[in-house]
Amino acid sequence: MAVNVTTEADGVATSSTPRPRRVAKRRRRTWHLHLTLSIICAVSCAPVLYAILVSTQNNAQMINFDLTIGESFLANINTVWNDRALGGYMINSAIMAVIIAVGKSITGLLAGLAFVYFRFPGRWIVFFFVLVTLMMPTEISILALFEVTYDLGISGSMAGLTIPFLASATAAFLFRQHFANLPANLSEAAQLDGANPIQFLVRILVPLSWNVLGALIVIEFLYGWNMYLWPLLTVSNRDNQVVQVGLATLQQSGEGQMYGPLMLGALIASIPPILVFLALQRPFMRGFAMARDK
Repeated sequence: MAVNVTTEADGVATSSTPRPRRVAKRRRRTWHLHLTLSIICAVSCAPVLYAILVSTQNNAQMINFDLTIGESFLANINTVWNDRALGGYMINSAIMAVIIAVGKSITGLLAGLAFVYFRFPGRWIVFFFVLVTLMMPTEISILALFEVTYDLGISGSMAGLTIPFLASATAAFLFRQHFANLPANLSEAAQLDGANPIQFLVRILVPLSWNVLGALIVIEFLYGWNMYLWPLLTVSNRDNQVVQVGLATLQQSGEGQMYGPLMLGALIASIPPILVFLALQRPFMRGFAMARDK
């Protein structure tokens, strides 16, 4: 039997139902939502689970669509880590991704500072051309970038892999919008305290931008980690190659297509981006929430 309790205080009547009964009613109303979300999660996780399963199998088991755990996991590990040296590729990719993420963050901060707090002729025209580059994919300028890096003698090196990508229109736009929404009197207060623009950026703007900075670092790290076409075109030395190109070498061997090592290599290569996202998950989500609120 349901028990209703009615109280009156200051002329206001309130009614309360026992908490277990309210929880049960809420669950009955939202069961279809939980079911839908469970199905979506199962469908989303199915490819990853299947990749984990295939990473333990040999070609025969995979072709026969065997859904049992295979016995070739150690052999696949040996192929991926020792024969194809995926660990070295991952180190190169990690260095490249960190340099690109840090470089784009620094140039984005400086660009946002210039577009918001500096007054110079043609400021909006320059900002317009920066935005235009957002609509230009890297593939359009890749041949020109190759010629420039080759003429400078840095083609195929880590400098050649990273320097052409240290500036980002996305980062400039993101920080410009963020700085424009900060109180305008911050700059005036810093000037009264005798701070120069760099001190104003480091001491005031950067501490107020950790969430946006965290979101940008995650995005740009993933961009650098997943880069494939540019390293494939410029790097000829295997020791300097990156992980995405290294994964392509797992597709073929003397025995033909190698499904187990390929899946295992893809799973191992996905670990660093996942760790970066988990480390910066809170500022990443807050940064996007701030962008949505604005």
